[in-house]
Amino acid sequence: MHERVILGESCVAEGAEYLAKLDQRFANALAQTTPLPLRLKQDGFPALIDAICGQQVSVASARAIWGKLQLAGYDRADAIKQATDEQLRACGLSRPKVRYVNALAEADIDYAKLRDLPTPEVIKTLIAVKGIGQWTAEIYAMFSLGRADVLASGDLALQESARVLFELDARPTDKELAKMAEAWAPWRAVAARLLWAYYRVEKNREGIKE
Repeated sequence: MHERVILGESCVAEGAEYLAKLDQRFANALAQTTPLPLRLKQDGFPALIDAICGQQVSVASARAIWGKLQLAGYDRADAIKQATDEQLRACGLSRPKVRYVNALAEADIDYAKLRDLPTPEVIKTLIAVKGIGQWTAEIYAMFSLGRADVLASGDLALQESARVLFELDARPTDKELAKMAEAWAPWRAVAARLLWAYYRVEKNREGIKE
């Protein structure tokens, strides 16, 4: 695997400098948002369970559910396998999410091996598990594996931020944003960080409709 990996803040800064030189609009956004966050997390089973907790709920709710799961020891695949559905539901997981965390536990993914796989193979491996979609797999590649050239184009905040920054007539679809982002290689994950940061700036200033 010979992909660029973000290891620290200097990598993010290098990517940001590249994007600013590539497009003046990125430079303008960067001037309003620096420094960009590193946002790296540990990889492995807990990172994906945490991601499942966060699906379709508020950040506060996701944190509360994840906290209960950790407290109960359900941040390990073997513990999930031994837990009853009722025990998992008691931590705040919905019935579909109980199925998802069980599916992930049963998948027995070799997380260490993922570190050495090309990003498309990482995503293919993850989305084969029920409850893990494209967005979750790409977020894992970006922040748990530090892949520098991944953009979660299905993210609504990224789409809306791109609409505002690039003065588009409408919010781009995931395919349209992915096409736009081809020009931002090999630093698409830094472009994502910049767009997310710019989204927050614009939302606070003008009130972006979500």
